[in-house]
Amino acid sequence: MIYDCIIIGGGIAGLQAAIQLGRYQHDVLVIDSHSGRSTICRQYHNILGWPDGVSGNTLRTLGKQQAEQYGVMFVNDEVINIRKHHPFRLETKTEHVYFAHHLIFSTGVVDRIPEDLKEIIPCLGKSIYICPDCDGYEVLNKKVFIIGSGKSGATLAITLKYWTNDITYINHERIPLDEELQNSLQQNFIRYIPKKIKRVLAKKGQFKGIELTDGETHFANHAFIAFGNNKVQSELAKNLGVSLNGNNHIIVNPRTKETNVQNVFAAGDVVAHSEQVAIAMGDGSQAAIWVHKRIMDHHSR
Repeated sequence: MIYDCIIIGGGIAGLQAAIQLGRYQHDVLVIDSHSGRSTICRQYHNILGWPDGVSGNTLRTLGKQQAEQYGVMFVNDEVINIRKHHPFRLETKTEHVYFAHHLIFSTGVVDRIPEDLKEIIPCLGKSIYICPDCDGYEVLNKKVFIIGSGKSGATLAITLKYWTNDITYINHERIPLDEELQNSLQQNFIRYIPKKIKRVLAKKGQFKGIELTDGETHFANHAFIAFGNNKVQSELAKNLGVSLNGNNHIIVNPRTKETNVQNVFAAGDVVAHSEQVAIAMGDGSQAAIWVHKRIMDHHSR
């Protein structure tokens, strides 16, 4: 079978694209490895219609069910190679092969969380956050820790001054800060602790504090993480000849979401933008609309 479109990645952008294409009654397959950013976020707070917050898994479950109602197919697998034939030939980790006339990359970004701090994961979206635009409001006038590394953590700490004045930055990986950044932390009255964390203190998704390797313990109910070097999952697209920017995000036409490779589109966090759920939804819908237009143009010839 040759699909009209294969969507690589079943996160927020991929699901929205799948729903839209399903409503056009096209043959659509979503290939998802269930390893994206939305699988680990326990709570999004800034989405229309969810005033009490909603988890990434809830959005994914509901989105998949909605897409399936329109005949969209899903497989739990990972694409490892794509050959630029007519149609495209996709090879997966489980040694399956799929064919499609159009592709949408919605492979997203993976946040770097050090292996020795995995206690962070159950708290993500509940009491430990990543994005100040999404969750700065959650720490309004509250005590907050920045658990991070080098420049990334320091920059986030300064950004959060908009929301609160009670900020402590723990530079877990002790990557040195330049003099300008150190001065900026001091001028903003941000406490700076360049020490390694032994463990994150948390219970049932509620952050409690941190214990340092030197035995010091510090307590707070909220934290942000900022370790930098997040992985933009654009390798497959690059191997297909898709152009990337300097940060490895996929470059697309702002209107159509098509890449420089004809019939290859991209949506969501893998494209350079502000990494918001609402924007990912819009990207996915927009890419799907233009895939549909391309399909109809082909049929009219």
